[in-house]
Amino acid sequence: MKNQSKAYLYAGLTIAFWSTVATAFKIGLRHLDFLHLLFFSSIFSFFFLLGIAYFQGKLKLLVTINKKDLLLCATLGALNPFLYYLLIFKAYTLLPAQVAQPLNMIWPIVLVFLSVPFLKSKVSLRSYAALLISFAGVYFIATAGKPFEFNISSPIGVVLCLSSSLVWSFFWIFNMRSKMDEVLKLLLNFFFAIMYLFLIISIFSDFKTPSVEGILSGIYIGAFEMGFGFYFWLKALQLSESPDKITNLVYLAPFLSLIFIHFIVGETIYITTIAGLFLIVSGIILQKLR
Repeated sequence: MKNQSKAYLYAGLTIAFWSTVATAFKIGLRHLDFLHLLFFSSIFSFFFLLGIAYFQGKLKLLVTINKKDLLLCATLGALNPFLYYLLIFKAYTLLPAQVAQPLNMIWPIVLVFLSVPFLKSKVSLRSYAALLISFAGVYFIATAGKPFEFNISSPIGVVLCLSSSLVWSFFWIFNMRSKMDEVLKLLLNFFFAIMYLFLIISIFSDFKTPSVEGILSGIYIGAFEMGFGFYFWLKALQLSESPDKITNLVYLAPFLSLIFIHFIVGETIYITTIAGLFLIVSGIILQKLR
């Protein structure tokens, strides 16, 4: 049953959560390396989603999942949260939060172009113009306050952020092929991601006892970025009379995020960050115009 007021409430809560996560990433990475931060965050998110599934009476449906859907969840989990957040967290170790946070926002435009081979969609001239505008914004942000020196701040970090948009777009496309319950699908995605992370840490690193600050960071990211964030966003889309009424609101998050980054992380916000963010959002909105 549609309820636009509740949809706006859930969307507002989601945006509030997502506007703080860039700050939480930076704080968490002061106490844990990117592999361990993702590992502990994923565990806390998994148990959060497990609780939701339990209270909704959906756990019994796990036994009805067929091998095809289970394999799809293993694939989706490899894309998100495993690979997507690996790229994001590593990028945050290389870039200021105000640079890393907006760069992976170009995924809606990347998704349009990936939809051509995968969903047989057509790309309009407006989409090409939107792509150019958004990439101009990417350049402004990547220069970290020095747009006329043509010197990109940490090219590797920028590539990682842009790659995360590609990964998220692939995740979105493959996710559309499944008709599974969204909560159970997310639950299994995180389960498989935890298995992948356990394997990666076992081979390339070792398991360390996290500090209190590291645990709190993992709980916050797992609950508000991954857990509450994903769940409330899905609820908002389900309750909304039209997805467009909700999806356009998400572009408030990166601007709000700059406030937290400035006052909590302590970064001086570059004018190029604001200008680049406006360009990226303008490109996305142009692409979405009918």
